[in-house]
Amino acid sequence: MASTNDHPGEQAAQDPIKLIGIRDTALSVDEVFRAVGDDAAGGTALFVGTVRNHDGGADVAELGYSCHPSAEAEMRRIAEKVVAEFPVRALAAVHRVGDLRVGDLAVVVAVSCPHRGEAFEACRKLIDDLKHEVPIWKHQKFSDGTEEWVGAC
Repeated sequence: MASTNDHPGEQAAQDPIKLIGIRDTALSVDEVFRAVGDDAAGGTALFVGTVRNHDGGADVAELGYSCHPSAEAEMRRIAEKVVAEFPVRALAAVHRVGDLRVGDLAVVVAVSCPHRGEAFEACRKLIDDLKHEVPIWKHQKFSDGTEEWVGAC
């Protein structure tokens, strides 16, 4: 009898990167979730980053994201690293640019894998590496009139 790891569903899919994008329009959790649907996936992990009303003890009044032209290619590079490290069945990641309001979705990522633990770990690596390595910058304006730029790299 073959071990369960020999089953094709336990392995990474041939082309698991289903959706990568930088958007200047509202993001959709449903779009990202649908993109990672896979009958061989027993676990899907999804992360949604939203604009909060505060940062560093100050009230956020306005926020905008901008990116380098290479940002989408960098997102794909990071997705490829995640796919090489985990048995990913499907992966999707989208990030918003432009002016956002409190409560708006800034980033949505999802990963489906044969098992939940792999899905959680792969999703965590994906969002952490995107936040640290992709050239996307956040410009925050605070209610007290101060402002700051926060960069991914």
